[in-house]
Amino acid sequence: MNNWIDLNQIQQIEEIKAAEGYTVIFKHSTRCSISLMAKRTFERDWDAIPTNVSFYFLDLINHRDISAHIAETFQVHHESPQLLLIKNGDCILDASHSDISADEVAEVMSK
Repeated sequence: MNNWIDLNQIQQIEEIKAAEGYTVIFKHSTRCSISLMAKRTFERDWDAIPTNVSFYFLDLINHRDISAHIAETFQVHHESPQLLLIKNGDCILDASHSDISADEVAEVMSK
């Protein structure tokens, strides 16, 4: 089973950008039922993703500044909920709402 790492400091974005391999960032609005459903669905299926992936969880309500930094750093449009798959510092998958899928993450990683 995978575990979330709280994303609560701008410096962590720089570490993710510099890391080798895969990282998942899940941007979640704690006030949104759609975001909660997307998170639960992703967590239900995330065993499909290899265990050598780091999973970061961002609480958008408390860390809007970090969300803005993510959008700028990885050149993606801000959405909520949103999942980013980062490989060697580049965003290779950007999904939001019902398009968030652990199976898709695993599929992209297998290519």
